[in-house]
Amino acid sequence: MVLDMDFVKSLVRTVMRELKVPATWDGPEVQQALQAALSQPELQRTLLAEVIQAAQSDKRLRKALAEEAVQLDILQRLNPNAAGLDIGAAEIWASVPEGRAPQPVRMFPTFTVDLKALADWLQACGIQTVAMESTGVYWIPVYEILEERGFQVFLVNARHLKNVPGKKTDILDCQWIQQLHTFGLLRASFRPAQDMCAVRAYVRHRDTLIRYRSVHVLHMQKALTQMNVQLTLVLSDITGETGMRITRAIVAGERDPHKLAQFRDVRCAKSEVEIAKALTGNYRPEHVFELQQSLALYDFYTQQIKACDAELEVKYTAIKPVVDIVAYPLPKTPKSKRRKPKNAPEYDLRTYLYQLTGVDLTAVDGLDSVLAQEIVSHIGLDMSAWPDDKHFTSWLRLAPHNDISGGKVLRSRTGKTTNPATLAFRLAAQSVSRADTALGAFFRRMRAKHGAAKAIVATANKIARIVYHMLKDKRPYVAHGADYYEQKYQEQALKKLKRQAAKLGMKLVPASA
Repeated sequence: MVLDMDFVKSLVRTVMRELKVPATWDGPEVQQALQAALSQPELQRTLLAEVIQAAQSDKRLRKALAEEAVQLDILQRLNPNAAGLDIGAAEIWASVPEGRAPQPVRMFPTFTVDLKALADWLQACGIQTVAMESTGVYWIPVYEILEERGFQVFLVNARHLKNVPGKKTDILDCQWIQQLHTFGLLRASFRPAQDMCAVRAYVRHRDTLIRYRSVHVLHMQKALTQMNVQLTLVLSDITGETGMRITRAIVAGERDPHKLAQFRDVRCAKSEVEIAKALTGNYRPEHVFELQQSLALYDFYTQQIKACDAELEVKYTAIKPVVDIVAYPLPKTPKSKRRKPKNAPEYDLRTYLYQLTGVDLTAVDGLDSVLAQEIVSHIGLDMSAWPDDKHFTSWLRLAPHNDISGGKVLRSRTGKTTNPATLAFRLAAQSVSRADTALGAFFRRMRAKHGAAKAIVATANKIARIVYHMLKDKRPYVAHGADYYEQKYQEQALKKLKRQAAKLGMKLVPASA
């Protein structure tokens, strides 16, 4: 790529003037340095990208650059057949390169017929790749229709886009997106394969149903408390075997606390006498009615979750497995993980995930079948989207983001994210806090050194890298105990001390017994 040196110099001088850079910076030394920088193509692109980024974050600078007649044509057109879309709830603005159509900017309604007309128009204009903002969920039907037509679709984070200088209109938005995409300045957001996208949709809907059902559990607890039925003081979970039997009996009309206490499960920690004491309450009709309504809604959402699980099982069956479970059977479940997760489906989810991934993700400390499903449905099965595990953890916002200025780290922190896969890794990290495993020992050491919050992030980072290599290299996870981790940590600490002693011209000598 070749840039016009005088033009870039003009841009730099404009930036320096608007940012109130001292005039001495525009002396002969700076001119020579700029001349040397412009002789290298990579530095040319970096320099211009910095100018554009500065203009996007400063309205006054954008106006000044507009007065300098900034033209993006100095960049190499990496995607000459690119289009840009600005998507809204009722209309879509589309922009194609000049000369492809009599009207290069058009508006289309969001009805399906119009979306197909949009695809036809883009094909008639010779468009091969399309960029769009990830606005709510309005982009999904557009994305799917264009992908079916064979377009290369770039779904771009709206934070990465800024308006062109001037009055804000949707037409300027779509043109700005089209220009940036033409010059290869946009990066597509990650989206798993089509089959996994369908699984992800079911999983997200299932999570929503569980969240809605939990609200009615709180309503049941409220109704019981208003009747002074202290069931929550003798049971850890009122939706367990004992709690649901007692609740259904109360709704059916039973009021005798001793008869209600007989529904106690043998695994319950509290005795029948203690439970009967807690069930002696003031059963007012209005509170019983509220309990009845909440229980009915709880049962309704439970049935909806089961229906969603049935659809998920059908989807898992339709996806071609990567491993023959007969030739390579699934390893036995460890004794420590034989307890079924509370919200786990009725079918054998662990086996389906093993057939899809080729590895047993539930063997990793902290991961059960539900968390593994959450992770796989959001990251997919192809790890080539990330060059290495560091890029993977950075995408998950489990790696620190360093703000560097002048070679100095100003602040280091992990970015905010709502990625469900990140949340699953964090939950897995939190669950190993007391485990007698290598990950548990690592968590406790990080917690003692940096606190619980950073320990969760550090352990989630380690679990994420383990999952990355398992899916990429198809290698099974080998669990190690806490003693193994402590031994390895002591060996590393000893090597570090030996290196430090060697730098000081000394030698470590073991203490005599």
